[in-house]
Amino acid sequence: MATIAKTQMRGPGQRTVTETTLGASNDFVYAPGNGEILILRNPTAGAVASVIDGAGATSKAVPGVGNVDLSAGYSVGSIPAGGVRAIPLDTIAAYLEGAISITGTGLVAALLTF
Repeated sequence: MATIAKTQMRGPGQRTVTETTLGASNDFVYAPGNGEILILRNPTAGAVASVIDGAGATSKAVPGVGNVDLSAGYSVGSIPAGGVRAIPLDTIAAYLEGAISITGTGLVAALLTF
């Protein structure tokens, strides 16, 4: 299992960002309200799909919409070879309850916290 480590971005100066290559089983810990950003980079020769799934997230009541099904997780979609996706985690917090897993074997992940 690969656990994606956080890189603290507060304060002045340069940072060495910790990158984790995703395997078959990956996880990370989300801290709400810290401005965390998950960056996924695809160094492989083909497109790789990714899904972020919190085990506690099944459905959520949204005013004006009704219940929204969260059980399949948040689909990042297909990241093309050489592509990068930056996901501000506070914007998908509803998907990040409980134990969080992420798919995407071969992707490289960095988790920045502000």
